[in-house]
Amino acid sequence: MPKKRLYNIHSKEVLRDRLTAHQVERTTLSFYKYVSIDALDTARDELYHGLDTLDVLGRIYIATEGINGQITIPSHRLSELSEYLDSHKHFADMRLNIAVESDDLSFVKLIVRKRTKIVADGLDDRAIDFSQRGKHVDAREFNELAKDPDTLLIDMRNHYESEVGHFQGALRPAVSTFRESLPLIADVIAEEKPKQVLMYCTGGIRCEKASAYFKSLGHEDIYQLDGGIINYAHTVKKENLENRFVGKNFVFDQRLGERITEDVLSVCHQCGDRCDQHTNCANDACHLLFIQCDACASHFDSCCSTLCREYHQLDPEEQTAQRSQHTFNGQKYAHARYSTLTGQALDSTTNRTTPPSES
Repeated sequence: MPKKRLYNIHSKEVLRDRLTAHQVERTTLSFYKYVSIDALDTARDELYHGLDTLDVLGRIYIATEGINGQITIPSHRLSELSEYLDSHKHFADMRLNIAVESDDLSFVKLIVRKRTKIVADGLDDRAIDFSQRGKHVDAREFNELAKDPDTLLIDMRNHYESEVGHFQGALRPAVSTFRESLPLIADVIAEEKPKQVLMYCTGGIRCEKASAYFKSLGHEDIYQLDGGIINYAHTVKKENLENRFVGKNFVFDQRLGERITEDVLSVCHQCGDRCDQHTNCANDACHLLFIQCDACASHFDSCCSTLCREYHQLDPEEQTAQRSQHTFNGQKYAHARYSTLTGQALDSTTNRTTPPSES
C-alpha cells in the first residue's frame, strides 16, 4: 500500500488558480483547545489526513499542550468538520470561531505542524496552574465591566493588531510578540492595583495563558472575553448590543483584517494618510508587515522603501546574480525602513513610523 502524503506538493500559484477556478464558497474560521496530546506524531498525521479529506486549507499548530488553527473549508462541509473534530479524543467540543468576513482565498494550502507550544509565551509551565484561568464573560458582561472605572481593560494582542482596531479605553502595549507583553502588563497591574482586570484578544487563546499567568502572580479578579473579538462581533450584532470595538480586527491569514466598524484609526506608514490596510513588502528578502495606502503601493511597487522597490524590480536573473556574487544582503533590506516620500523610518522592532534621525 502506498504511503499517504503528509504535505502539499503544489506551488501557491497553482493552488490559488485552482481555488479561483473551482468557485466553491468557503468559510473562514479559527479554533483552539488546551488539552494534553500524547503521541504527537500520530495525532499530527491523523489530523492532516482527516482535514485534507474535507478539503480544509489553513495553518494548524499542535503541541503536547493542545491545538491552535486558522482554516477555511467549503461552506457546505462545516457540519462534517464539526463531526470529525468531535469524533477525535483530543479535539471534541472545540468552539469554531466563524470569521466576521470570509474570503475564498484566505488560505491556499493545508499545513499541520508540531510546535513546542501552540502560542509562544516564554512561560515556565511548571510554575503555573493553567487550570486556574480568568472568568470568561460574554459580550454583555464585557461591556458592563469595561465601563467600570475600577476595571483595567487590556488588549493582549501585538501593536500592529491594536493599531488598526481595539476596544475603547484599552491599554494597548507597544509590543511585537505575546511573550513581550506578559511581563510588561504584569508590571502595570502590580503598579496600578486595579479592582479587576479585563482582557481580550482575537479569539481567546492568548487570554487563556495570560489570565492563568496573572492569577499565579496573586491577582484574583481576572476576566477574559469569551471567544475574543470574533465572537464579540457576532454577538453584539445578533443581540443588538452596544459595540465598543472600533476599527478592524487583525487576522493571521491572507485577509490581514476583517472590518468591524467603518472607523479608520491608523495611517499609512509611508505618507501618513488615513489607512488601515496591512500588507507585506513585495520584496521577499524583506517581507515587512506594514500599513500602506493604494497611492504608496503604486509609487513603491508594493514595497516598503525605495531600496526594496529597486531590488524587487530587477529581473529574476539579476536578483540571482546579486545573491550569487554576495552583493545582495538580505539584512540590508530587512532593516532599510525608509520612505522617500516623508523622510520617515519604519522602526525595525515595532514596524511603526518613527521620526527620522537628526544626525
